[in-house]
Amino acid sequence: MTEPDQLADLVPDVATLADRLGEAGYLADTGLATALFCAVRLPRPIVLEGEAGVGKTEAAKALAAVLDTPLIRLQCYEGIEAAEALYEWNYPRQLLGIRLAEAAGEHLEEADLFGRAYLVSRPLLAAVEHPGPRPAVLLIDEVDRADEQFEAFLFELLAESAITIPEIGTIRARLAPLAVLTSNRTRDLHDALKRRCLYHWIDYPDRDRAAQIVRRRVPQAGADLTEGVAGAVGRLRSLDLQKPPGIAEAIDWVGALRLLGVDRLDETAAAATLGSVLKYREDYEVAASRGLDWVARG
Repeated sequence: MTEPDQLADLVPDVATLADRLGEAGYLADTGLATALFCAVRLPRPIVLEGEAGVGKTEAAKALAAVLDTPLIRLQCYEGIEAAEALYEWNYPRQLLGIRLAEAAGEHLEEADLFGRAYLVSRPLLAAVEHPGPRPAVLLIDEVDRADEQFEAFLFELLAESAITIPEIGTIRARLAPLAVLTSNRTRDLHDALKRRCLYHWIDYPDRDRAAQIVRRRVPQAGADLTEGVAGAVGRLRSLDLQKPPGIAEAIDWVGALRLLGVDRLDETAAAATLGSVLKYREDYEVAASRGLDWVARG
C-alpha cells in the first residue's frame, strides 16, 4: 500500500478523523477536523492560530496518534537559529577523527570532516529524513516567537519538503512531513509563510464544549465540577486579564480541585486554587475585586 493510500485508509473523511481524534483524547469541532483532514490528504502544511491554551499543540499530538506516526517537535523561541532547528556538526567526533587520522599518519581533507557521519540531526532534518511508513507530524510550535529571518528559512522546507546543507547539498524527503505550525499571534506571520500553508483559527470553546473537553482529559471528575469550572473560566475570560485562561488552565484547575477532594466549585475552593488558572498577580486581583462568589457561581 502506498503512503497516500495508507493515509486515505486511516482518514477517509472528516467525520472519521474527528472520531479518531476523539479516541486519541482530543475533541475537535467540525472546522478544525476539516482543516486537519485537508492538511493530511492534500497534503499541505497548516498554521493553527489562537490564544495560548486553546489546544493547538494538543491537536498536532492527537493527529500523530491517529496516524500512528512520530511527532517531531521544534519549540521556537526568540533568537532561535537555523542550525538549532536543522542540524549541527558533531565537533567532538570530528576532533576524534582528526586525532585518529594523525595517529595513523593519514591526511584528512576538509570534506572528510563534513560528511553525513558527522552530522547531528535536529527536528527539521529528522522530519525530512523520517523513513516512514507514514510521514512524521512535524510540529513547529509557537513560530511567532521566532523572528522573520527564521520564518524565511522555513520556506524551502514547507514548499519543497527539502533542506539544503551547504557542505552536503539538498536533502529531499522521501515522505513529506505533515507540518503543523502553531502561533499565539504575538506578532503577525509573514504573508509568504501563510501562502504556503492552510490556516485555521482555534477559538475558545463555549461552556458545554469546554466541559466535554475537560471530562475527556480528567474522566474522574463529575459533571458538576467540570461544568462549574468551564463556566468559571468563561467568566474569567470576560475580565480584563493579562492572560485569559484557556482550556489547558481549565484542565489544570479541575485536576487541582479533584486532588483536594472538591466535587463542586464554590467560593472557598476557588480562593484556594485560583493559582491553577490565573498566572499573574494582577489577574488574581482583578478576579478578586469582581468577587470570587461571582467567579464560582453555578
